[in-house]
Amino acid sequence: IMNAFGLIQIGLILSSTTIISSLQCNHLPLQQRKVIENSLRLLDKMGKKFPQQCLREKMSFRFPTQVLQPRQKEAVGVAIEEIFQNIFYIFSKNLTLAAWDGTALDQFQNGLYLQIEQSEACVIKKHTQHCRSKEVSRLKLKKYFQKIDCFLKDKQHDLCSWEISRAEMRRCLQLIDKVTRKL
Repeated sequence: IMNAFGLIQIGLILSSTTIISSLQCNHLPLQQRKVIENSLRLLDKMGKKFPQQCLREKMSFRFPTQVLQPRQKEAVGVAIEEIFQNIFYIFSKNLTLAAWDGTALDQFQNGLYLQIEQSEACVIKKHTQHCRSKEVSRLKLKKYFQKIDCFLKDKQHDLCSWEISRAEMRRCLQLIDKVTRKL
């Protein structure tokens, strides 16, 4: 009798976690919007106003906006997850010359990390369809973020290169924000 009762409890726990995770996936666009709003706020809080001496060094990275325009919500979700991962990657190394508020930076990284975990769990469920278009957008995003990464390396991660990258990430997040509001 005790054994059957234990199995029923386990079954209930498993079914409720499945329901909870699918509910979380249904609310993913809303969660992403909150993360984006928070990330934008933290990006502003991390650094001061854009340094005047960096204005001459402006760089055009050309975000591949077409990756956020497919007809399938899933494909957009995958692109957003990819963007979060790349932003997280860029903002997790060689930050010594950035001179940013450490607490805001940590909160920024943590928010992105939690969102990546959440969207990965949801994206895996829907991952099988639309593989080709996902690969194309993944490659375009990879190229875009490699440009930023190379720019930072070329400038030896100096203050201006970080400030320019921070401004670019702000633009990137604003584009995603516009898209998630339409979803």
